[in-house]
Amino acid sequence: MEKEIEYLKKYYNGDINDAIKRLEDGEPVQYIVGNVDFYGYFLDVDKRVLIPRRETEELVEEVIKRSKAFNNPVIVDVGTGSGAIAISLSKELNIKIYASDISTDALEVAKYNVIKNNANVDFLNGDMLKPYIKNNVKVDIIVSNPPYIKEGEQIEDVVRNNEPHIALFAKNKGLEFYESILKDAKKILNDKFLIAFEIGQTQGEKIKLLATKYLGKVNVEIKKDLSEKNRYVFVYNY
Repeated sequence: MEKEIEYLKKYYNGDINDAIKRLEDGEPVQYIVGNVDFYGYFLDVDKRVLIPRRETEELVEEVIKRSKAFNNPVIVDVGTGSGAIAISLSKELNIKIYASDISTDALEVAKYNVIKNNANVDFLNGDMLKPYIKNNVKVDIIVSNPPYIKEGEQIEDVVRNNEPHIALFAKNKGLEFYESILKDAKKILNDKFLIAFEIGQTQGEKIKLLATKYLGKVNVEIKKDLSEKNRYVFVYNY
């Protein structure tokens, strides 16, 4: 709680006592302040979007490194939420990014954050890869941090009670959206490709099986985060 109170004192412009009470009542500090620092970019966040985490900054860092294997890559961010991944990649790589979400509420937040950070992002509204297929978008890199918490799984009350469940939970033991993306990926991917996922720490091997099921002979790498938990899957064919 001390760290959160210090954050409030640094960034909150309203009544600090009221803010501390909201914090004590279980509201996330990022929603109280109204923004979060993600990869050096300040993004507005509220209950319409998931709060971007440090682990997702690591995903962005990995995609930046791996994008060097491509010449002017076309990148899509599937399930963009606040726009954190798309905005960071656009700014860091100085390219246009495509981003999508099924939630029109989330896209409102993301569009505001793009303007706020002067990023270059084209948004599409729809479920997983469907809007890209519909618009015949061909891509080199798919990035996604989809909902991956199993239905009924125990999570912190502050998360369950505040953040949008549409951005948290997935059917099929949390694998629903990974399978949806991998199943349709060939419809939008160019011949040389990279798929970069953030995952739940127990899901790596199952996603690896899905990748080979739908994409055949591909390289699948499971990578740990800074806490030494399996947190990312990279599927590529180069």
